[in-house]
Amino acid sequence: MSLLSVDGLAVRDRAGTALVENVSFEVAAGDRAGLIGESGSGKSLTALAVLGLLPPGLTATGSVRLDGADMIRAPRGHGTAATVVFQEPLTALDPLMTAGRQIAGPLRRLRGLRGAALREAVRSALGEVRLTDTDRIARSYPHQLSGGQRQRVAIAMAVACRPRLLIADEPTTALDVTVQAEILDLLDRIVTTHGTALLFITHDLPVAARVIRHTHVLRHGRVVESGPITSLIAAPEHPYTRTLVDSARRFDAALERTGRA
Repeated sequence: MSLLSVDGLAVRDRAGTALVENVSFEVAAGDRAGLIGESGSGKSLTALAVLGLLPPGLTATGSVRLDGADMIRAPRGHGTAATVVFQEPLTALDPLMTAGRQIAGPLRRLRGLRGAALREAVRSALGEVRLTDTDRIARSYPHQLSGGQRQRVAIAMAVACRPRLLIADEPTTALDVTVQAEILDLLDRIVTTHGTALLFITHDLPVAARVIRHTHVLRHGRVVESGPITSLIAAPEHPYTRTLVDSARRFDAALERTGRA
């Protein structure tokens, strides 16, 4: 049985307009899947529906089962099955809480840790995402950290309780190229080490290719093409997928020309 099974998912607003329609895919335990598409394609709404976190005014129909739980009818039943890393950690993290307290929250609630055991677990979580001087980072507020450090804290929060599925929603978009590569390598190492399934959401095919195996391309709320990411890049079939691939190749060529100048 798949860890995550999405079948005929639709998301509609109060007026009944379909923002996501007839989306179906599966993610097996330990698998690495992607949702790829431009802004407004429905990929982030799909992820929120998977987590049972759609904002007020939006409703989901179809079937979403996460680790056996029905996420449309009983969205709070998934426990620690899935966690999410959002695009912009400065807004995803609580500005009034230190990094350490934010990591400690789920560890205390879901693993029952207290006192010295909790403090050590926080330090261990920060060390796992390659943050040095863990005590200083734990005492720091989000605004006192760099963008890369904040995203590492967000990843530490997400993986500290060992979820079976990690959803990464554009986790590198707000970062510069060097830090982006570091975060992608970090995600790759963490999901490999713990056997965590990954659902990676992005508009960037080359970025996705670094961490996922199989992907689904969304446009206007529908899946237009699915397959191994290497096949989609080498021989895209849908015109929209070809547009994404061609755009990525033009961008890479421009970077190479700039580097040679």
